[in-house]
Amino acid sequence: MPRGFCPRHGEGRPCSCAMGNLYRFVEPVVLFLLKTKGETYGYELQKGLREHALSDSVIEGGALYRTLRRLEDAGYVTSSWDTSGGGPARRQYKLTPDGKKHLQEWATVLQNLSASMSKFVKDVEETFTADKD
Repeated sequence: MPRGFCPRHGEGRPCSCAMGNLYRFVEPVVLFLLKTKGETYGYELQKGLREHALSDSVIEGGALYRTLRRLEDAGYVTSSWDTSGGGPARRQYKLTPDGKKHLQEWATVLQNLSASMSKFVKDVEETFTADKD
């Protein structure tokens, strides 16, 4: 399979599935989801990751839970066990005030990255325009 092309997305459609590890983008999405949903479960976060993904990569459940553990270790997220339901206990996650600040930091980082990427794409397109000569 050529790097950057994925049979999951169709023949000849570039995507990031085969372009290396983009899991670092799980963190800002998890922070965003916790900010918008409030206290929630990992399963709900997994569904939200699909809707708000910042890349074409499939986000595995393990990456989500590793990210949640890192965020909790850093003090950006807290968790507790919910034993109120009839089924097994479920871990609930909640954003801390420091987590909200960290989400704002991510927004700045991603805004800068977006500007850099837009400039790069423009520069690449200009090289192809120049090739027409």
